[in-house]
Amino acid sequence: MPKGPEKNTKNKALHTKLLNRKKAKLQEEKKEKAARLKALITKMNQKKRDDESDSI
Repeated sequence: MPKGPEKNTKNKALHTKLLNRKKAKLQEEKKEKAARLKALITKMNQKKRDDESDSI
């Protein structure tokens, strides 16, 4: 019995590599966004504490 057409493993490997790169990029962007939000929240909380201590 004949096997069948050869599989295109090169294309599949490239596709997997690209998908992994895309996933890594999205995760990195998510981490950066979370860090920016955390810094902003910290800054706003500090400003709020300073305003409260000035009014006392």
